[in-house]
Amino acid sequence: MKNPQKKEALAEESTRNGELADYSANPRIDLSVPEDCSGQRLDQVLAQLLAQHSRSRLQSWIREGRVTVGGERVLEPRQKLWVGESIEVAEAPDERAESSAPEDIPLQVVYEDECLIVIDKPVGLVVHPGNGNWSGTLLNALLYHAPQLDKVPRAGIVHRLDKDTSGLMVVAKTLEAQTDLVRQLQARSVKRCYQALVRGIVERAGSVDAPIGRHPTLRTRMAVLRTGKAARTHYRVLEQFLACTLIECALETGRTHQIRVHMTSIGHPLVGDPTYGNGASRVPRVAEFPRQALHACRLSLRHPGTGKVMLWRSGVPEDMATLIDGVRLDAVAARAGECVYDEAPEDDWDDDGDDDGGGPEVIFARGDDDSGDDADDEDLGEQ
Repeated sequence: MKNPQKKEALAEESTRNGELADYSANPRIDLSVPEDCSGQRLDQVLAQLLAQHSRSRLQSWIREGRVTVGGERVLEPRQKLWVGESIEVAEAPDERAESSAPEDIPLQVVYEDECLIVIDKPVGLVVHPGNGNWSGTLLNALLYHAPQLDKVPRAGIVHRLDKDTSGLMVVAKTLEAQTDLVRQLQARSVKRCYQALVRGIVERAGSVDAPIGRHPTLRTRMAVLRTGKAARTHYRVLEQFLACTLIECALETGRTHQIRVHMTSIGHPLVGDPTYGNGASRVPRVAEFPRQALHACRLSLRHPGTGKVMLWRSGVPEDMATLIDGVRLDAVAARAGECVYDEAPEDDWDDDGDDDGGGPEVIFARGDDDSGDDADDEDLGEQ
């Protein structure tokens, strides 16, 4: 429930005649305000004392009436507290995780330790259960792969990829790791790069800085809106073909459909995009591509446990590699032997640190090892 007024109304309904809502079935946490938190807001105090939970989750619990101070229910996260005051928190279960069942769905695990899992998501796999997709999702697969994730909200998922976008995703295995990763995403210290094939010729690198929000009439779509949330995408040209361009996009923010919306807004929708491609999913002399040509190829973050910066890379999946090969061969044929692709462009966004020995640990997927053996799998990186 996103409306605070509705939450307060429910909480007030439950307290009529002086009765408190019954949260006896949920775990309760007793806390005391320490001296160094005196004078701070309730949500700030809880964020420090319950670091395994995100601030937004704690604020929701407050508005739902799950927090008392000195035995009195508090519905306002901004209420200030003072040293020695007692706090009781009734934890809420994550309904979506509880209602989801583990399913034996194969996962391509790129990396795993006690804090996190990095997977290479295939095309067609839905991340969260929802309307029309209550099973067969990444969440179901994660609960089977690591049963302890039933104790972590959303089975540890901290960001999404669209159903038909492939590539790298990170999943937290503990509450502490999940909170840390969410804060890294908010601080924009998680680096995510994508490879995309877009329609038209993109002449040079650039950025799109345009707010994104829910489309005012087509509610399944997003759009550039003045009242939307801040969104910024950086892109650069990798290779130009006859009627499309291979680009790399780096996300500074993570809004729903961000790359797809931003590239469409500047006249370069993704090849195959059924939602934002104006119905055209093909380029000249290339067979129809059934999805948006988008792959999350690079992901870097600071490990929640060790603090070490780590980087993962993934080459494009087979269907997208075949598409790129097709438009490349088509361009070569049309240009009558003109050389259009001598070598991969230099990486202007060098967050790898491969040469100086002081960079992040690099882990590869799909055989994308920079050895030169897989020329079609570029060292490149939606939601």
